[in-house]
Amino acid sequence: MFLMNFTCQDMGRVGYAEALHCQTAAFNALLDAKRAGRQGENRLFLCEHNPVFTIGKSGDAANLLVPEALLEQQGIALYRTDRGGDITFHGQGQITGYPVFDLDCWQIGLRQYISRLEDIIIRFLSLYGIKGERLNGAAGVWIEPDTVGRARKICAIGVKSSRYVTMHGFALNINTDLSPFFLINPCGFTDRGVTSLARETGVPQDFQTAKERLSTLFAEYF
Repeated sequence: MFLMNFTCQDMGRVGYAEALHCQTAAFNALLDAKRAGRQGENRLFLCEHNPVFTIGKSGDAANLLVPEALLEQQGIALYRTDRGGDITFHGQGQITGYPVFDLDCWQIGLRQYISRLEDIIIRFLSLYGIKGERLNGAAGVWIEPDTVGRARKICAIGVKSSRYVTMHGFALNINTDLSPFFLINPCGFTDRGVTSLARETGVPQDFQTAKERLSTLFAEYF
């Protein structure tokens, strides 16, 4: 059993705007505590979103391959955010995680933090017999990243940091409907695909069990 240095909140299925409001409030509270020399509360929000595309601050609008009006017709929202990275999709069957952490609590920098997130996802996938790997120069976790025509992303990572306090986070495809990814160049890539745990294992996975396994791994690393 690991002693958690953070509070984990399972938000269930929630709209993107509500989740953004919650993590922004936690982020600002943690920053305020840090500026005042007080110990703030590190929090991990886990949720499942209604269909939405989000574009990072360095994202290229050209990576959205259809008119925004078409998204409205299909019931898919679009948000421009202040996280790193390009465009990605969030939807049902995907675990979206927002760690609002003061990295000074673990004496690590942003690069080490992202590496730990990747380590957690790689460990998580190994529980299902899946080999997750990194792709040089791109945050996230991939399957067969070095195989031409086969590389596929299973987890996207995009974060924001101020004074080593983080927000935004990761999106891990469990039983996700992958068809909306055809409407974008995922994370700006035009030559690599996306996948899910269900697709890689050949069967749908229990979503609640997946969240519990993920939170347990977070407690090991943080």
